[in-house]
Amino acid sequence: MDWKQRKLGEIFQQTSKYINPKETDTDLWSLTIKDGLTPKTDRYQRGFLIKKKDKFKKAMPRDFVYNPMNMTLGAIGYNNTGKAIAVSGYYVTMFSNDLVNDYYINTWMQTTQALNLYKRYATGSLLEKQRVQFPTLSLIPFKMPKIKEQKNIGEFFNQLNNLIALHQRKLEQLRELKKAALQYLFPQQDKKEPKVRFTSFNEIWEQRKLNEVSEKVRRKNKNKKFTETFTNSAEYGIISQNEFFDKKISNAKNIGNYYIVHQDDFVYNPRISFFAPVGPIKRNNLNRSGIMSPLYYVFRPKNIDLTFLEKFFDTNYWYKFMKLNGDTGARADRFSIKDSVFEEMPIPYPDEQEQFKIGNLLKRLDEINDLNQQKLEELQNFKKAFLQKMFI
Repeated sequence: MDWKQRKLGEIFQQTSKYINPKETDTDLWSLTIKDGLTPKTDRYQRGFLIKKKDKFKKAMPRDFVYNPMNMTLGAIGYNNTGKAIAVSGYYVTMFSNDLVNDYYINTWMQTTQALNLYKRYATGSLLEKQRVQFPTLSLIPFKMPKIKEQKNIGEFFNQLNNLIALHQRKLEQLRELKKAALQYLFPQQDKKEPKVRFTSFNEIWEQRKLNEVSEKVRRKNKNKKFTETFTNSAEYGIISQNEFFDKKISNAKNIGNYYIVHQDDFVYNPRISFFAPVGPIKRNNLNRSGIMSPLYYVFRPKNIDLTFLEKFFDTNYWYKFMKLNGDTGARADRFSIKDSVFEEMPIPYPDEQEQFKIGNLLKRLDEINDLNQQKLEELQNFKKAFLQKMFI
């Protein structure tokens, strides 16, 4: 059967029920582009700041909620919690009628096709101030099949979304497990031994200085033999500059002054970020050599298990030393510490076999995380492909 064209105003009715979450004991929820409707966590809970003049809307079960300011980016959610929730008074709340299946229209409203329509119909003189208020939304056309086909399509994507959410939760749990393992397998600040140790290991951990377990790489690319420039990202580790920036940043005239970085060399990047408040230290796992800016400190480990050292720098225990001995310097985005001081950084040093076991366990956890991340991305790409094929 041919799909019929409708306007969103034919299937949605706006609601405007305002409540005080404190008085009604209603949970506060927020709306994000990435996750849709999301409960306010303890970290972001602002219930204690609610004043009488503040306005919050009540979203009933099966209501749709969207942010008119970010509708063109996909800021829309569906209340499938089975209970009433409170959302910002700036959001639009609405419910659908019997002409459409909720899961079907919820999926369609997040397709690229729908986003393009929001952009076309959005009102406002400036791009960053464009809005999609309900009267505007009501004019937007879309096509839909018979209700039975809608239900089949909607249920397919609902199950797919549940599967994606399941993998996301599993990935979050694995990341928390890795975080806990780092906390328990390495000594915490001012402690000589970790909370948890493998059986058969009871020797007291030693402490070495960084310059006792590594040496600074001083060789530069004088003959310009190496041309691939690496960068050290807190999120992605050592990565090709072309891949990270999608272009080459280094100047060909200056690469003779760049340090040569071989496989398994470690690199300290003084640039501060959300992920690395004193800058990241990462190992070159690219299986090839390249060059890095002289702004980086490059060092080559010796007499220590490489994976153990790599995972130690995944902890934040070494931050304290950095913060006590360095500062942000002239540039607020860079951390400044003298090489001679950096080389004095204390490194925990257990028996060689214990180093290997700790490093190997944490490496295995990383591999499991990477595998689950890959599965999640495959599911997300699978959904993206079907979104393009199953809607007109």
